[in-house]
Amino acid sequence: MTRDDVLSAAERLDGFIRRTPLLELDPEPGRPRIAVKLECLQGSGSFKLRGATNRILLDEGRHKGVVAMSGGNHGLAVAHASRRLGLTADVFATGASAHKIRLMQAAGATVHVLDGSRSELTAHCLDFAERHEALFVHPFNDPAVVAGQGTVGLEIIEQWPEVTDVVVAVGGGGLASGVALAVAGSARVVPIEPVECPTLAAALEAGRPVPVEVGGIAADALGASELGEIAYAVLAPLVRRVALVAEGEILAAQRQLWERYRLAVEPAAATAWAATLGDDIEFGPDARIVVVLCGANVDPTTLAV
Repeated sequence: MTRDDVLSAAERLDGFIRRTPLLELDPEPGRPRIAVKLECLQGSGSFKLRGATNRILLDEGRHKGVVAMSGGNHGLAVAHASRRLGLTADVFATGASAHKIRLMQAAGATVHVLDGSRSELTAHCLDFAERHEALFVHPFNDPAVVAGQGTVGLEIIEQWPEVTDVVVAVGGGGLASGVALAVAGSARVVPIEPVECPTLAAALEAGRPVPVEVGGIAADALGASELGEIAYAVLAPLVRRVALVAEGEILAAQRQLWERYRLAVEPAAATAWAATLGDDIEFGPDARIVVVLCGANVDPTTLAV
């Protein structure tokens, strides 16, 4: 994959997704300038709408329905995109919260709750898609999905050309790898993972994507059990180490985003913000940092207070 794939996705997605705001925060003494990319305001509540829509548009109407497996945000994106394009959506949910299941159903998806490994669920989805002549949209390991997610990076470069670092939470790696393609030559991507979901860290250590145990408060969005092969191919040459943040740091970041900036985001988005609060990442003295707040599909009853 190259940056040209992301540029093509941006043209295709014009009119189908929101160009989300980039908000530069008030400067603080002794800290680099920081802005937040508000993908939490995307149509389905997360950046996932970009990749799902790009993949479905590329299908050019060959299928009447779409199938996905998801912990929530990808399923929501598929549901929103399918409804807009007049298609049915079936989502096989694993690890999804009751709140996200309700959101997917409200967006028009038929939700099937299943347990099993990712390979088992993938096989089940592929079988269902074949039997129902539907399009299967993978949550992250699909070039069209990665290219769609990368349009976040194109917007960041356009909105703040001075950016030097883009901080992104990693699950399956679709967003981080897409953004890395988009900002190549202009900024570096800084990947962040919860301690409980270390897919990229494990892949870098092993020299390839490997299965990991996942859990914790961000698992419904970042709980891929294995980094995508596309993400590894893009990120491994660029990243030497991954900053890992603990549960308490994620909750503190989620609370700060609400109390200081009135931004209600889910733990996955707070994961990226948490990394800017500590000293684990080295930024240059003239750094211009953008933190991607990737989603807002949080149950209001669980917000940190």
